[in-house]
Amino acid sequence: MIPVSSPPAKNVFGEPLVPCSFNPLTGFFRDGCCKTNVDDVGTHVVCAVMTEEFLEFSRSRGNDLSTPVPEWGFRGLKPGDQWCLCAIRWIEAYQAGAAPQVVLESTNYSALDHIPLEVLRQFDHTNSDPGL
Repeated sequence: MIPVSSPPAKNVFGEPLVPCSFNPLTGFFRDGCCKTNVDDVGTHVVCAVMTEEFLEFSRSRGNDLSTPVPEWGFRGLKPGDQWCLCAIRWIEAYQAGAAPQVVLESTNYSALDHIPLEVLRQFDHTNSDPGL
């Protein structure tokens, strides 16, 4: 039997998915990209830029992303780190006013099944002004 390769993952613009982060190594497949498949129950497709506010929000929802877990090779996230976030968690944070910015070129097209592109564009990290 000849192995079938899957088509390359696309971002929200329908272009090839750009890696989200290699340090820390992110993604459901731990390949640096926000790729997904049927085994990814959390749908880790939003490349988010961590903030203290979001990390606190996530901790309050029972998902502590800040605390290192050495036995899993996880150093813990800090503000500024990019991470493939579950689409539903991003929506929860958005509704609570704690949504982190997103890297659209690294956010998987399947995020659009959950979040409208117009909403994601409002949180595009390239539109932020660090002087604000």
